Amino acid sequence: MIDTLVGIVALTLAAGTPLVIAALGELVVERSGVLNLGVEGMMLIGAVAGFIVTVHTHMPWLGVAAAIVAGAAMALVFAIVAVSLQANQVASGLALSLLGIGLSAFVGQPYVAAVVDPIKAINWPPLSSLPVLGPLLFAYNPLVYVSVALAAGVHLFLLHSRAGLVLRAVGESPRSAHAIGYRVLAIRYAAVLFGGACAGLAGAYLSLAFTPLWSEGMTSGRGWIALALVVFATWRPYRVLLGAWLFGAVTLAQFQVQAAGIEIAPQLLAMLPYAATIVVLAWMSRDAAAIRRHSPASLGKPFHPQR
Repeated sequence: MIDTLVGIVALTLAAGTPLVIAALGELVVERSGVLNLGVEGMMLIGAVAGFIVTVHTHMPWLGVAAAIVAGAAMALVFAIVAVSLQANQVASGLALSLLGIGLSAFVGQPYVAAVVDPIKAINWPPLSSLPVLGPLLFAYNPLVYVSVALAAGVHLFLLHSRAGLVLRAVGESPRSAHAIGYRVLAIRYAAVLFGGACAGLAGAYLSLAFTPLWSEGMTSGRGWIALALVVFATWRPYRVLLGAWLFGAVTLAQFQVQAAGIEIAPQLLAMLPYAATIVVLAWMSRDAAAIRRHSPASLGKPFHPQR
């Protein structure tokens, strides 16, 4: 019984890892006052870029680096359009997501049947052989540990560093930040690139670790769930971590139900994570005052220094 519970916890953390990474990146972007809805597209581009590089080099960590660069490159396109040219951020983000979905499908078509060696879980002898604690703490994929470290780093950066304070100030009142000498556009560019890099890393985790293969649309809407997670977490990193694991548990539930032999249509089980997203957002929307209190005041509003 204990072994079964430990296994469920381990699989839940593994399933929630791409959501943690992608949502933390988007959280930083939104804290700067920019709304980027292109997370799904950036994740897919990162997934296919990392997979292709790994196929040709047989070096999965080089593939991870390529995925990060690819995600950041997609984010740069968005930053030029939405931050510099002041296009509508919602429309620009949706266009970026559609671009990523279509481009990844086109580029990845020759690699659908390709096979790569996945990024394997870390073995920590003798810690990993400890009863209960071994598989619970010391037997995960390296990127799972990276996601937890990233959550801690984003929390410390936003709440306990001068740079994080400046970023939050830009998200609250870019004109005031600009008036006292901060480079608002440069800060927003840096935040958007960081968000794109995180989305690319989340995509690499999917194609090189979680399910080491490439298939069209393999993110299965995780980018949209990551966006919802930021709202669910009320723009706080530690709540992103907990929320992502919760959604990971919901995702895992469909496989547990099938394994138990319960006769439920697979299409109904597949919709569980998205139904949970709708329920959570509907529940969160009851307290609109709390959302307004925690959300960046200038979220989604373009800014350009007056010449």
